[in-house]
Amino acid sequence: MTETGLTHLAAPAGVAPASGYAQVVVGTGRLVVLSGQVALDGRGELVGAGDPAAQTRQVFENLRRCLAAAGGTFADVAKLTYFVTDTGFLPVVREIRDRFVDTARPPASTAVQVAGLFRPELLLEVEALAVLPETPR
Repeated sequence: MTETGLTHLAAPAGVAPASGYAQVVVGTGRLVVLSGQVALDGRGELVGAGDPAAQTRQVFENLRRCLAAAGGTFADVAKLTYFVTDTGFLPVVREIRDRFVDTARPPASTAVQVAGLFRPELLLEVEALAVLPETPR
């Protein structure tokens, strides 16, 4: 285990990740489950109408704040799940995600295309599972 409580395992033979995520992440410690975050700011107002990059930045900033509230960081994230209204947004989502996560030890991830989110102008929602070290930092 690392100081984060996560171990990244090499992909099993013949099962290489498509791009930018870990196949297997094992954790010990305190599980933190983050509800899906969307591109709403602290006042509940939409950030980046029609702009997947701006919305992704706000989503990851919201995730960062949630992790911090639990005493964690993106280094503790074991899994991200993306719900996007268009899979064509995924390259920009990955580019922005890489500004927040350690690309040498990325979390496991799943991307799902959805018909829509709870507000029609939202383009993506991201939820996270994190494992904090057993002993708080």
